[in-house]
Amino acid sequence: MRTGIDRLPKRLGRFVRAGMACCLISAAAVSALAGEMQFEIRRAAGVHPEPFTGRVYVMLGPSGSRAPKNGPNWFAPQPMFATDVDGWAAGDAVTLADGPKLVSFPAPLGKLKPGKYSAQALMRINPDTHRLGNGPGNAFSDAVEIEIGENAGLVKMEIKTVQPEDTFPDNPRVKLETLESPSLSKFYGRPIKHRAAVILPEGRDAKTALPSMYIIPGFGGDHRSALRMAGRGGAMSFGSDLVRIVLDPDCFTGHHVFADSATNGPRGQALVDEFIPYLDKKYNLIADSGARFVNGHSSGGWSSLWLQVTYPETFGGVWSTSPDPIDFRDFQQIDIYAAGENMFTDRAGKRRPIARVGAEPRVFYDTFSQMEEVMGPGGQLYSFEAVFSPLTADKAPAQLWNRRTGEIDLKVAEAWKKYDIGLKLRDNWATLGPKLGGKIHIVMGDMDTFYLEGATKLVAAMLKELGSDADVRIVPGRDHSNVLDRELAGRIDAQIRETLKRNGFELPAKPAAEAPKAKAAE
Repeated sequence: MRTGIDRLPKRLGRFVRAGMACCLISAAAVSALAGEMQFEIRRAAGVHPEPFTGRVYVMLGPSGSRAPKNGPNWFAPQPMFATDVDGWAAGDAVTLADGPKLVSFPAPLGKLKPGKYSAQALMRINPDTHRLGNGPGNAFSDAVEIEIGENAGLVKMEIKTVQPEDTFPDNPRVKLETLESPSLSKFYGRPIKHRAAVILPEGRDAKTALPSMYIIPGFGGDHRSALRMAGRGGAMSFGSDLVRIVLDPDCFTGHHVFADSATNGPRGQALVDEFIPYLDKKYNLIADSGARFVNGHSSGGWSSLWLQVTYPETFGGVWSTSPDPIDFRDFQQIDIYAAGENMFTDRAGKRRPIARVGAEPRVFYDTFSQMEEVMGPGGQLYSFEAVFSPLTADKAPAQLWNRRTGEIDLKVAEAWKKYDIGLKLRDNWATLGPKLGGKIHIVMGDMDTFYLEGATKLVAAMLKELGSDADVRIVPGRDHSNVLDRELAGRIDAQIRETLKRNGFELPAKPAAEAPKAKAAE
């Protein structure tokens, strides 16, 4: 069995290995000074018995936490530390201690706030998911209680539990589908599979071909969310008369957004050329773009709009909610193309927020970027670079901003233009416009939690100027999540039916709601 890094994409694996320093220290070589916090980590027999090359973490949480490994919480991140190892042999120890080989958040071990914490060690082994603490195949220790302060010293931890594979319970209406991808397997040099969950309408007659809706979850989500969608109404109830296909966008570098990229491979083309025809045939779907739609929220919202614009003859309509930045002139309030812009501070020198609760900024770019440096590939910001950036000489995604100063590299920003949806629409409207008539629907709250409304407003204004019939709605007072409600679900349902009818297809009429029964006399 190859190590975690050996099983990464060829390009990314070479980068991680090139930047790696060996941090293996035997137990005999460890001599913790009084008050100097260090973690000595071993792994139990049977846990990845081959030499391991990859990243090893110690995650902290409040005292009493049962699973610090499942952090960090974006809005209240706990301390975390990591080091890269090369050829860590079973039986040897790895020591995490302050020094040039340790990456730390929010501060080095020696500068952490004194007090009691819960700590857990973690090995990142799985090369196919960005999930750290609960990624299948990753391994972790028990959580232990520690105290940081004058009496701190050496903490010994043993990684002995391997995260089991995800389960997908048998369900008569929700079916797990996987298909090996020839193009992605060639790109990665090992088998890579498409994954999705197919939600069948209640009472569906398999002999009747039905329209389909492809649904793309947001960052951190995957196809397993179909199990929740199938069993609830409300904001996720639209399209329940269609065959809904919830795609898995997860990969080592984060959310691949179904866009072809130098780092993640031909994700969009593979979906269109390989997976969609397979699902059309297996589930008797109407193999016509006029009856095939796409929807997504957040990163999935960006993905869905990208797919509609990039493959206008494959999809007959998009419903994109709270999409990630769709115009890079307002990348969460930052114009990445403008000279002098900085990811960490605005023109007045004030820290740039990346998230808010209500009107109050809660998360800032500088600390969020620092947190992701410890996490390694797979964080939200890294995920953007893994899609939008070209590769460097080290075969890594080029960094848009300097991780210490926040300075934006305008050459990298120029390369990002290829993925700027607003720019793609504007520059290609003569050919795209006729293919997108009646197909674009975007919904965004004007108080989006992650400051995404600015980019959507720019695209809305541009589409109006171009004479597009796109339906772009900015909802007053709504944030990233509560923009989804029953009213929106009902409107989307109606728009789907109208679109199908316009394209020559029609769903059976929904039964009228029953009148409430009279209360029996007491």
